[in-house]
Amino acid sequence: MGNCLRTPEKLTAEILPNTGATVYPAVRFYGSPKSVLDAYTRFALLHDAAPPPPPPSAPARGRGFSPEIPVTLQVGSQGSRDALLRFIDSKFPGLSPTPAPAVKAERGGEEGTTSLVVRVTRLQHKSMTWHLERIVRWAEDMATRGGRRAIDPKVGTWKMEVRKFGRSYSELLEVMMEHAQMEERVLFPIFDRADRGLSKAAKEEHARDLPLMNGIKEIIKSVEVLESSSPNYRETLNNLCTRLKSLLGQCKQHFKEEDLELLPMMEAVELSKEHDESALEQCFVVMQGAHGRLLKFLLEGLPHHDAMNYLDLISMCRDKERMEFMLRMVVDE
Repeated sequence: MGNCLRTPEKLTAEILPNTGATVYPAVRFYGSPKSVLDAYTRFALLHDAAPPPPPPSAPARGRGFSPEIPVTLQVGSQGSRDALLRFIDSKFPGLSPTPAPAVKAERGGEEGTTSLVVRVTRLQHKSMTWHLERIVRWAEDMATRGGRRAIDPKVGTWKMEVRKFGRSYSELLEVMMEHAQMEERVLFPIFDRADRGLSKAAKEEHARDLPLMNGIKEIIKSVEVLESSSPNYRETLNNLCTRLKSLLGQCKQHFKEEDLELLPMMEAVELSKEHDESALEQCFVVMQGAHGRLLKFLLEGLPHHDAMNYLDLISMCRDKERMEFMLRMVVDE
């Protein structure tokens, strides 16, 4: 990660999640708000990603798409083809058309061979790692300044920044807690039915990390109430950085072990297609917060192609009302 955030030219606001474009003309959508394609396009434009083609599986299963109500883009007041092309050029400089086979290879390499519940688990690992790395960089930057105001006025005063930091960590903590519950209630029982005790080590690591995660939350509360002129203020910030780095190291190791050692065994479990889809559905049920008000937060931690793959998984949800609810979380402002 390095110490690049300690250089004057690096703005604190760059540590915060991307909030989308603000200098481009308005884009107006016409079509069903329940369409997966609508959700794809909105998310792609807001997060600097080229919208992918519709997933081939969705129309066949009749999930999410409303072919009788096409999604239409209108850019600015005219809504002309030229205006749309100018918008795309300004939003995605240097973008060139990608052959269909290449797009399929980038987005669907695992789709035919990997369990759905394994795919959703790995993508969540990626997102949580990204957010935790961002939190660590942010804490290091705050410790360097030691109570001085943020470099970027958009972040606000020091107190405002600390509150934003605490809120961001609380959101990440909620996602991580729900993810652990999802593994313990959905994923691990599948492995344990095949070989009792197979997931024992992963469960023990969940229990090991919990005190550290809660301890970090308490330290953040201390930073929020302490005055920056307090003698132990900088020491508290440094302690926060140390704890966060420790959590990051433990989580990375834990995710790596699961991704390389435990999850590949799903093929040996020989999970049926029906059971796999049911397990995916249960993942969404257990992680209600992460797939409700925190869904955008979860997707922000993924590269655009992975975020689109995650939307593919949401489109496979057999409970249509739940799927539509999750899609609204993506497209609603």
